[in-house]
Amino acid sequence: MLLLNRNDVMELLEMSDCIQVIEEAFVELATGTAIMPLRTNITPSDGLSLYMPAYLKEMGALGCKVVTSYKNNPIKHKMPTIMAKVLLQHPETGDVICIMDGGYLTAVRTGAASGVGTKYLARDTKGQKAGIFGAGVQGRAQLWAMAVVRELAMAYVYDIVDDAAMEFVKEMSNKLNIEVVKADSPDHILKEADIICTATSSHKPIFSGDKVKEGTHINGIGSHVPNARELDTTIIKRSKIVADSYEACLNEAGDIIIPIQEGEIDKSHLYAELGDIITGKKQPRADEKEITLFKSNGLAIQDVATAKLIYDKAVREGIGTEVQF
Repeated sequence: MLLLNRNDVMELLEMSDCIQVIEEAFVELATGTAIMPLRTNITPSDGLSLYMPAYLKEMGALGCKVVTSYKNNPIKHKMPTIMAKVLLQHPETGDVICIMDGGYLTAVRTGAASGVGTKYLARDTKGQKAGIFGAGVQGRAQLWAMAVVRELAMAYVYDIVDDAAMEFVKEMSNKLNIEVVKADSPDHILKEADIICTATSSHKPIFSGDKVKEGTHINGIGSHVPNARELDTTIIKRSKIVADSYEACLNEAGDIIIPIQEGEIDKSHLYAELGDIITGKKQPRADEKEITLFKSNGLAIQDVATAKLIYDKAVREGIGTEVQF
C-alpha cells in the first residue's frame, strides 16, 4: 500500500489536471456510471466526522474520504480543526492501495469544481475581473481555478480580517501573476467583479443580492449545512442555479433550503446539475445578462477522482512510501 503525505500530494496535484478529472467525474455522475451515496455524518461529543464514498466506473476509481471538524483541536490537542484522509481501493479486488492526506486535495478539488462551473457558465470574454469573499485556503483555490479557465484581468478579495486579505493579495498576485486588490467592502466586489466566489464560514448572507450586476457568474462554496447560507433569497431568485447535485442541494445547502422553507422558491428553481450542462442535456447561460450560480456542496466523486489522479502520478514518478500489512 502506498502512503502519500501532504507534501507528496502538494507536489503531485496541479489545478489544470484536477479540473480535467473533475469534469470527467461529473460526466460519469450524469451518465449513470458513478455510484455515490450521500455522505454519512457522525457527531461525537467534540466534533463532526464525515464519510464520503464513491465509485467511478469509467475512471476505475473507488474510495472513501474521511473528513473531520473538531473545533477544540487547536486549543486542546494543538491539531488543525479540519483534517481529512482518502482511502483509494483497487476496483477489481477492493484492496486499499493508497492512503493519502486529504486536506490539500479537498481544497484543490473544490476549486476545480468551481473551475468547471465557471468554464461552462461564466461569460466567455477576456479581461474579466474575479471577486473572492473569504481569504482562506479555499478562497485561494477558487481564484487559482478561475485563472485557469478564464483570462482574468485582475481580482478582488474581501475578508472581515484585514491581515488575512492582505496576505491573500501578496500570495495570489505572485502565484497567478495578476493584480489582486483588497476590496473595501462587499459592495466593492459586487460593483467590479464579473465572476464571484463565496468561500466563507458565515452562517448568514454576506451581501445584498439586489446589488449583483447583470451577467455575473457566482460560485457558492462555503455554505453546506441546512441552517447556514452565504447567499440571500434575492440572489437565489435572480439566478439560474446549477447544482453539483440536486440531492446534496436539497438536503445540505442552506442557500437553497432556506428560500424553499420561506416559500420563495420551490425545487423546480434548480435549473440543472453540472453534469447536465457538461454533457449538453441542458444549455448553459441564455444570454450575456443572465446571472448564473453554481452551488457546490462538495461530492465524493471529486475526492475519488482526484485521489486516482494523484495515485497514478505518484506511481509513475516513484513518489510516496510503500508499506506492507
